[in-house]
Amino acid sequence: MPHPKRRQSSTRRDKRRTHDKLIARPFYIDPITGEATLYHRVNLTTGRYKGQQVFEGKEE
Repeated sequence: MPHPKRRQSSTRRDKRRTHDKLIARPFYIDPITGEATLYHRVNLTTGRYKGQQVFEGKEE
């Protein structure tokens, strides 16, 4: 197995890791149920997407 000839500097290592951060996913509060929902997802409790009824929701 090949090994690196020289040690990588901390700057070079950190430049490589700039894209490894966690991002906070944006969400919105559903006006009907009041629960937090991710964008571009159907709300499974109500069965609505962008204000339109897509399918019958689950009854809990």
